[in-house]
Amino acid sequence: MTALKEEPAILVAFTLDFETGGLKCQTAACTQISIHATRLDTFERIDSYTRYIYPYSQKEVKGVTAKRKVLKSKHDEPEEKPMDYEEKALTYSAITMDMLYNMGENIEDVAAEIIAFMQRNTSPKTPKNMKPFLIGQNIGFDTGFLQQMMAYAGLTGELPKLLRGYTDFYGNFQPLALDTIVLGQLAMCHLPDVNSYKLEIMCERLGIELDDAHDADADVSATTNIVSALTQRLRSEGGVMTGESLAISKTEKSRKHFKI
Repeated sequence: MTALKEEPAILVAFTLDFETGGLKCQTAACTQISIHATRLDTFERIDSYTRYIYPYSQKEVKGVTAKRKVLKSKHDEPEEKPMDYEEKALTYSAITMDMLYNMGENIEDVAAEIIAFMQRNTSPKTPKNMKPFLIGQNIGFDTGFLQQMMAYAGLTGELPKLLRGYTDFYGNFQPLALDTIVLGQLAMCHLPDVNSYKLEIMCERLGIELDDAHDADADVSATTNIVSALTQRLRSEGGVMTGESLAISKTEKSRKHFKI
């Protein structure tokens, strides 16, 4: 009797986007996060998660933040230093402090929910070389804030269990990540009229809808769709797509007011 063949592992990627209170992940706050799980054979979205993050203060992280001054007395209370919430950054994302206070969740809870999200969207039988990786537009920026979030929640050690990546010279885990800017440059740098690889411009060039720019969930959908469109080109033979067309991700508008 012929042995049953095992089902091939489904390759999954996590597309990630943060809205933040500034550009420096060492001092600026996470204000919104969105992450989508996508199966890469069809580009179907299999799960999604979006949250606003309640305002929080800086925490000491070994090797990142400066040590706080030694307290003169055990009765002294350590001074809390708020994270950065720059007006320019909040205006850019159309997020207000009132929204964060009213709709935000504690960063520790969000971090735990992100870990749970990755766990439930990864098969326990997935081999190491098929573990999920991250996708993002200028993904290095988002990776820094993901590391901040996990460090603040004490969950840094969970990421290597769930994502492909490597340990750098300093002993820190760096997740494997695909940057859509680099992917767009590979696909379109030969075109004389393309001189920018911003999310909005690549979407327009590829015929991808982006209704709510700078909302994390809408940006994640658009980013995934850029990878889907360019992957479809990679899978074509002689300019003709073989097999079924890849799925296009749709996101409902999540805000009453937008900044396009």
